[in-house]
This record gives sequence, C-alpha cells and structure tokens, in this order.
Amino acid sequence: MEKYKGITNFDQLIEVEHGKIGTESRNSHEEKSQMFIISEMLKEARKEAKITQEQLAERTGTKKSYISRLENGKGNIQLSTLIRIFELGLNKRIGLTFL
Repeated sequence: MEKYKGITNFDQLIEVEHGKIGTESRNSHEEKSQMFIISEMLKEARKEAKITQEQLAERTGTKKSYISRLENGKGNIQLSTLIRIFELGLNKRIGLTFL
C-alpha cells in the first residue's frame, strides 16, 4: 500500500501500476483498454440494433466468430474493418480523436 501513498487521481494510479506514457507496460495497458472500450461499444450498438452477431457478420462480410472475438476484446481489428462494421453493419458513424 506504500506505493499508493500520495495518489490523488486516476492518472497517477495508472502511472504507478503501468509506468509512464511511452513505456512498454503502459502502451500495452492502453491498447488493451482501448480494445475493451471498442468491444463494449460494438456489443452495445449491435444489441441496440436488435441484430445477432451472425446478422452483423453477414452485413459486413465477416464471420460470426470474428464478431464474437471482437465483442469479447480478443481480436485485433483494422480501422477499415471497424468502420465497415459500425457504418455498414450498424448504420453508425465513427469519429476519431487524437490526443
């Protein structure tokens, strides 16, 4: 618990747990976090559209197993595929923000 003394915000906690921005550990953590967010957004949008994984796969030219892996945060996805899934398969627009 000593390493947590003086921590007053989430950014400090992440730095203690995963290192400074740019380190291998921090980059890995950030990548996994982003994939988790994308997987949850995909799952939510698909359920909101009231379609199955299989239907989404058919609409976007992918396989149900691929959609399932993405929704479970286990897959790696290209930006073009992500756009196709959300825009063609779910009729949603994607916006990107770079910080």
